[in-house]
Amino acid sequence: MFEIFVRTHFSAAHYLRDYPGNCEHLHGHNWNVEVFVKAKELDAIDVGIDFKVLKRVVNGVLEELDHTNINDHPAFQGQNPSSERIAQYIFGRVEQELAKHQSVQVSKVVVCETQNSGVVYTRH
Repeated sequence: MFEIFVRTHFSAAHYLRDYPGNCEHLHGHNWNVEVFVKAKELDAIDVGIDFKVLKRVVNGVLEELDHTNINDHPAFQGQNPSSERIAQYIFGRVEQELAKHQSVQVSKVVVCETQNSGVVYTRH
């Protein structure tokens, strides 16, 4: 099994409804994101997925969030845009976009609000 990943980032604002502290107020982060995919086999040129393809997919998903108030995004109307939910959202969107690449599966997404705190989302 091979695990391929890309690291990137995006900047956006959010607030956490009903949070007992300052995060209840609108504030921003420069989120660092890592997206990992698994490949059981390599293709004819011995790669699981081209890094360019994976980067293009991930960056396309992050463009939906970049420089926005994430609370305004339709996916977060019924839930707080916590790092946990953002990681889950990115996982699902990347999974949708990679559906045509049947040789790889999203395995985990890491989202960090700061250098020292973050979340890992996996389906299982």
